[in-house]
Amino acid sequence: MRSQYAGTARRAACAAAAAGLTAGLLAGCTSAPAAEPSPTPTLSIPSTVGGTVPVPTIAPDTAKPTDAAKPPATPAQATAPPPAAAGPVSSKNLPPADKLGAGWKTFVDEGGAEAGWLGNKTWTRERSAHQAAYEALPVGCAGRMPTSALPVPLHALQATYRTGSDLPATALLLRFADQQQAEQYYTGYQTRMTACGTSTDAQLAVEPLWSEQDAAAQVRRYAGAEAYAETVVRQGSTVALLAAQDAKPSADWAHSVVPALRAVIDSA
Repeated sequence: MRSQYAGTARRAACAAAAAGLTAGLLAGCTSAPAAEPSPTPTLSIPSTVGGTVPVPTIAPDTAKPTDAAKPPATPAQATAPPPAAAGPVSSKNLPPADKLGAGWKTFVDEGGAEAGWLGNKTWTRERSAHQAAYEALPVGCAGRMPTSALPVPLHALQATYRTGSDLPATALLLRFADQQQAEQYYTGYQTRMTACGTSTDAQLAVEPLWSEQDAAAQVRRYAGAEAYAETVVRQGSTVALLAAQDAKPSADWAHSVVPALRAVIDSA
């Protein structure tokens, strides 16, 4: 689902990292070096940061990945900004800002060293499909996570918005080879979100808001940090995750954006 959908709550991740913890979907801070480093999850709500090039970014695996539930290869270094489109998936597959709420607008994220990628002067950017699908999954939960494999999408596109309250919001589109794979990822994603639990003692707590066939919403709460209302929708061969920072996440808002997402995310 900025990684994520995937990312993302970068300040939430930083708060967790300061406590010696690991962040989840909406995070992206660097942890202490380890003998065998693995990528730190990030969707999803990146903040604007500065930096110089070259900077770390996502590099494709040398071997074709087969399981989105397993961490991808270690990031390489960027030599150019990411494309604004991901194969056939582009800004046309994202709802106009005014369809998501009053006062919403698109936002150009500048990227940089802390963000781990180079800005491309647009509000959308291609993501490594494996990385984005992996980072959209919840991390730091009290509940025990399923271990089932998840399909890797063919394409991933991330977009940044600002809400009517000028708070960060991120959309992540995951386009799969077919509807069956999209359904499998959506089901696995929701199973993990449900298993995460609501314990406030964990790094991440997930509060369910509502669910229906191929759509659901929940609130992600990171320890000592912001809360994010998150809507996930499956339409055809595409899964979309939309997360918005909100002091009082609303189930009504999370439900209101479903038609706007369904209308465009899987169009050609």
